[in-house]
Amino acid sequence: MRIIYCDSVFDNKIIDSDYEEEKKSALKAGFTFSLISFEELINGNITLALKYVKPSETKIDALYRGWMLTPKQYVSLYDGLLKKNIQLINTPTQYIHCHYLPNSYDIIKSKTPKSNWTTDLSNDSIFKVLDDFGDSSIILKDFVKSEKHNWDDACFIPNASEFEKVKSVVDKFIELRGSSLNEGLVFRQFEELEFLTEHSKSGMPLTKEFRVFFANKQVVKVFDYWDEGDYGNTQPVLDDFMSIAENIESNFFTMDIAQKKDGSWIIMELGDGQVSGLPDNANTDEYYKNLKEMTNETN
Repeated sequence: MRIIYCDSVFDNKIIDSDYEEEKKSALKAGFTFSLISFEELINGNITLALKYVKPSETKIDALYRGWMLTPKQYVSLYDGLLKKNIQLINTPTQYIHCHYLPNSYDIIKSKTPKSNWTTDLSNDSIFKVLDDFGDSSIILKDFVKSEKHNWDDACFIPNASEFEKVKSVVDKFIELRGSSLNEGLVFRQFEELEFLTEHSKSGMPLTKEFRVFFANKQVVKVFDYWDEGDYGNTQPVLDDFMSIAENIESNFFTMDIAQKKDGSWIIMELGDGQVSGLPDNANTDEYYKNLKEMTNETN
């Protein structure tokens, strides 16, 4: 299997520095790799983006490890690599299944906060999807990301029925997301989670969350979601989530889970594993060793 990384903006023959350690671990585990130009890809120049990707004589499997892509950009990458006899681990349909929360919500809804969404950003549409929440606290995100580091101004809404506060948070969220807004707005029931610490820069509350990587429905590695704070001996109980993972329409994905104050566990969201980040303190050697095994590759 070949890993597809993004090159450096300044030199297309070297890897983006943020993925240098991953590349070393991937090579140690027995993977090969190619570099693509992320800048050319997002600008729609797929031929230039894949200029230095060597075609394969026979079809081979591949896995992208890089920055988030829109569905359109992922299609371009997927199709461009196929022309070189290289097939990414997830099809475009599988990519969007985990990339956009509404696409996988029905599968995870028994274990995730209640969520409503709208692609219509008018006040009437926004207030309509808030009816189900009554006066509960909610958080706001788009189909992919939140502005959690702007917790009070663009993420957390103490009372879903206080429309002035809702409008203020929505307006600030849309302003901050700008052209990066993904599809629409998602409102989610706020859950009281086990407190970890406060973020050293933004001051937002950090809670006991974990990121679980799955490949071919098997757990690759469980990471502490945050690099800050002392998790102690807390480890997630995955038993209730394995049957859900079996139904996720993806070959490589992440499941972010968190511990509630009552000790139970919930799913925060899913993500496509190819664009899900590793924490700064991640053991990348172990991650790629396990990934090699889970993708049925041999050294």
